[in-house]
Amino acid sequence: MSVIKHKEQRVGIFIDTQNLYHSAKNLYHARVNFGQVVKDALEGRHLIRAVAYVISTESGEEKSFFEALEKVGIETKTKDLQIFAGGSKKADWDVGLAVDAIKLAPKLDAIIIVSGDGDFVPLIEYLRENQGCQVEVVAFGKSTSAKLIEATDHFTDLDENPRKYLLGGRK
Repeated sequence: MSVIKHKEQRVGIFIDTQNLYHSAKNLYHARVNFGQVVKDALEGRHLIRAVAYVISTESGEEKSFFEALEKVGIETKTKDLQIFAGGSKKADWDVGLAVDAIKLAPKLDAIIIVSGDGDFVPLIEYLRENQGCQVEVVAFGKSTSAKLIEATDHFTDLDENPRKYLLGGRK
């Protein structure tokens, strides 16, 4: 399927913050420049909403990061880090991101999922087949599910120009 991108296209961007954060940290020992990722993914189209799904910890050290996201026009949805009795931790926004994408789909022409997580394949299939949306994925290709790349209408590989999308660390 060929991808259509024009300035009147209504776009929603849904960011799996933890996925991109850990990919950048593991691959490049750096942080993600989310503002640049959103700007390039949008490609001059009409942004309806950009939402980053983030995790809060008890220490609250991530507060300045959340403020930085909001300063560049990215809305944040926050969930507390779950710590279980055995010490294991869980921080997962997949269902919340999927529900929001489905709820907003009727108001959008294109949906951009910023994540390499293969769990989003059924969401992509649903949005394309049942909502008629063009679905794009933006992530670091080295840590992206092959099935996710195959399912999407267009894949943007941040590994092709990591310097542009990273802050600090080795690029």
